[in-house]
Amino acid sequence: MNYNFFALISRMKYIDRWALMRNTRQENLCEHSMEVAMIAHALCTIGNIRYGKKLDANRAALIGLYHDASEIITGDMPTPVKYFNSDLKHAYKEVEALADSKLLEKLPDDMRPVYEDIFVPSDTEEDQYIRKLVKAADKISALIKCINEVNVGNTEFRTAKESTGKSIRSLYQELPEVLDFVNEFLSSYGNTLDELT
Repeated sequence: MNYNFFALISRMKYIDRWALMRNTRQENLCEHSMEVAMIAHALCTIGNIRYGKKLDANRAALIGLYHDASEIITGDMPTPVKYFNSDLKHAYKEVEALADSKLLEKLPDDMRPVYEDIFVPSDTEEDQYIRKLVKAADKISALIKCINEVNVGNTEFRTAKESTGKSIRSLYQELPEVLDFVNEFLSSYGNTLDELT
């Protein structure tokens, strides 16, 4: 029997992000997910090294890779629409969960529990904290996109940059790893290739 899970996941490269905004460079879901995975791994690593935590950074990277997989079915819902009000936010969360469930059905029965563990949050304190870091990584990735667009003169992303930056700053108290990442790595994203090398 053939299973469609990975063929569907490979279609993340066809889902464009920031659909309501004029982009100087289109970003797809596959690129975004890889960036979120790397940043989430880094945030857990910072937490382990600097704050004495015992977080599974590899798990964070996996959760980051699949964090928006439901969008293969739902498409990318623009943030202003998704969070317009609590009713719409709740309804969209239900749609995302249903889409995740449909994707997981495309796996063989013996593999499904492994991927359910990635897709479905557990009640453990560690998993909840890791998922907060993945969500923070998602916001940092969005801010990086905004920075890149604004730096090439695309003012379309100016207010998104401000609101995303504010959202990230609100995490500093609860997630000190985010502050460390922002302070030590974020400004480099505005540099030229010559400056980076």
